Amino acid sequence: MSRRRLAVAAWLAVLLIAVVVVWLWPPAHRWVFGPGRAASQIVVSGNIEAHQSVLSFSNVQAPITELPFDEGKSVAAGTVLARVDDRVYRQQLAIDQAAWVAAQRQVTVADSNLAAARSTVASDRLDLAEKQRDLARDEAQLASGAVSRQTVDLARTAAGQSAAVLARDQALVNVAANNIALARANRKTAQARVALDRVTLSYTTLRAPFSGVLAVRQAELGELAGPGVAIFTLDDLDHVWLRAYVNEPDIGRIRLGEDARVTTDAFPGHVFHGRIGFIASQAEFTPKTVQTHAERVTLVYRIRIDIDNPTHALLPGMPADATLALLPPPSR
Repeated sequence: MSRRRLAVAAWLAVLLIAVVVVWLWPPAHRWVFGPGRAASQIVVSGNIEAHQSVLSFSNVQAPITELPFDEGKSVAAGTVLARVDDRVYRQQLAIDQAAWVAAQRQVTVADSNLAAARSTVASDRLDLAEKQRDLARDEAQLASGAVSRQTVDLARTAAGQSAAVLARDQALVNVAANNIALARANRKTAQARVALDRVTLSYTTLRAPFSGVLAVRQAELGELAGPGVAIFTLDDLDHVWLRAYVNEPDIGRIRLGEDARVTTDAFPGHVFHGRIGFIASQAEFTPKTVQTHAERVTLVYRIRIDIDNPTHALLPGMPADATLALLPPPSR
């Protein structure tokens, strides 16, 4: 009887060891049994990730005057998340708008000065033409003795003076034209300053760049906000993914767009649907922080599994597993 008991005990021990081995064997190789048959599915593990944006004010520095939301609030794109005291920026806008109006008036004055200068030149041309006719007439009469040499000299002087006045006024026309160009440049500069003031004033309001959930609120009312000072961390929970790694022997048996079944410990029995959205083109060493169900190998490929998350059940950092179907191995 002792030998039979020993034999039964030995058989039970072997059976127990076999059960343990089967249980501990990596899931990627537990799906299919039989000699020479390859696994038809693999399970990869990782953590849920999402786009996260740390929001802060740009190009302004002032106390926070409005902060309507707390952490956990779902907001739509464009929602006002915070405002700062904008009195200084509004005053600067008013000053530059006044300068813009003055610059516009300077352009109007310069246009008027140019028109007046051109009218003066037109009058100078008529006067010069008259003086030149007088000179020609006096020179013709000098030969017959009808006028004296002095009269001719006076006519020549008058014509020369008229020509000089015309030249001066023509130069003033050029000056007036340059003044118009300068006035228009000043107006353009003033307009650009007003546009910049309006952009700066818009920075006093912080809006959600996309729809998401406010994961962290880092500021309070009255605090001094400025560039780089975090106000909120916004998570895009509509578009989450699972970052995982696939062993090198299996990388050739998955494909982009392939469906994936994602499960988490937080929602036992519930399957989230995903698809492979990225497969790395280069292998890398197995990250120390990644634990896969399959046997660890030296080289792995990083993949991203995009997951449908309409109810925002999946949160960043949440561990998850994904089951992928493997393509049949190439025939030999």
